[in-house]
Amino acid sequence: MRKAILAMIMASTLVTGVLLAAPPKAPPADVGPGHIAWFDITTTNLPRSKEFYGKLFDWQFTPVQGTDQAAEIVVGGTAIGTLRVAEGKISTFNGVVYVQVTDIRASCKRAKELGGMIPAGFPFDLQDGIGAIAVVVDPAGHPIGMYSRTPLTPAPHPAK
Repeated sequence: MRKAILAMIMASTLVTGVLLAAPPKAPPADVGPGHIAWFDITTTNLPRSKEFYGKLFDWQFTPVQGTDQAAEIVVGGTAIGTLRVAEGKISTFNGVVYVQVTDIRASCKRAKELGGMIPAGFPFDLQDGIGAIAVVVDPAGHPIGMYSRTPLTPAPHPAK
């Protein structure tokens, strides 16, 4: 199960990397700490899912530059998430919700203190300086993303 979660997180990260290869754009809306800032939904059939969610929620979709395996979810002209093709079978853990936090490093530290696990490679800065993200796997094994509008600052070097 843990391997499947980590594989899903890595796939999400790769898609995020593709998303961020697009031309510079504004960061997600400042929704405030503790509120959902972005989400990813995985699917095994992108066209069918686009049709379903488009009709259900009146969502629009824009192509993600450099891939035909993902589409940005747009509502009222604002991007709110990503619909992406899953690698392998869909599980109850596919898809990641990103909650806005003020300080990504402090939030990662707190998550670990509470029994969560931060997978290797997190947190990291998003391209174009639009913030930083991390994923935490909670004590029950469910991943959740954290997003800060502030990019990571370089870690202080130990005094010599």
